Amino acid sequence: MNKVKLAQYTALVKFLGAALGPDYEIVLHDINGKDQSVAAIANGRISGRNVGAPLTDKALRFIADKTYQDQDFLCNYTGRSKDERTLRASTMFIKDDGGRLIGMLCINFDPSRYQKASQDILKLCGLDGEGNEHFPAWGYEALRFLYEERGIAANGHETLDTDAPEVTDTVLKRYLKDGIPPERLTQEEKMAIVKQLEERGIFLLKGAVNEVATRLHCSAASIYRYLGKINKQNESGN
Repeated sequence: MNKVKLAQYTALVKFLGAALGPDYEIVLHDINGKDQSVAAIANGRISGRNVGAPLTDKALRFIADKTYQDQDFLCNYTGRSKDERTLRASTMFIKDDGGRLIGMLCINFDPSRYQKASQDILKLCGLDGEGNEHFPAWGYEALRFLYEERGIAANGHETLDTDAPEVTDTVLKRYLKDGIPPERLTQEEKMAIVKQLEERGIFLLKGAVNEVATRLHCSAASIYRYLGKINKQNESGN
């Protein structure tokens, strides 16, 4: 993203942060080929991120599978803050004249204040289920259904981490087998994990190779070897 566009979108981030209010986190990612990071952010307390934070696991996936080529934006998927609050996330893909991705503008809405208010109202009305056998505790579950099931979570959720090791750790936790220490994984299992991480764009992050190697109890050279084999398989169509 050139300086002119960066300045324009940075101003937009500030404007949207002020106009929408403190429950909306506005994030601008600069994608320049060498480094992908937060270039501007408003209301960053929601995720705990600052300028310079890395791309999220979901954003890396957008780049890896080239989602931006067929869509200009993606709305209402689920995000997750570090303290496990559920967020409603949307991303607009910023492209140059040739259709190349140069940035992402993201909006993360934190509904926690409104969820608490709705629960308090239900409690005042005696509809929270506590101490009232005639009214089930449907209030929060109804809200959860409306929020997570009516399309908002249809595109999967992202985790809003604050640095590269956290992003890598988040993704690895999803693919390491429960109860099996990494040192007991076979080479085939480690390669399968590396392949899944590669498909999700995790190796676009600076330092990801070393981080994955540490977590899988192997050398960085082994990770590069796995990646080389995966690339050859992809080229041969296997």
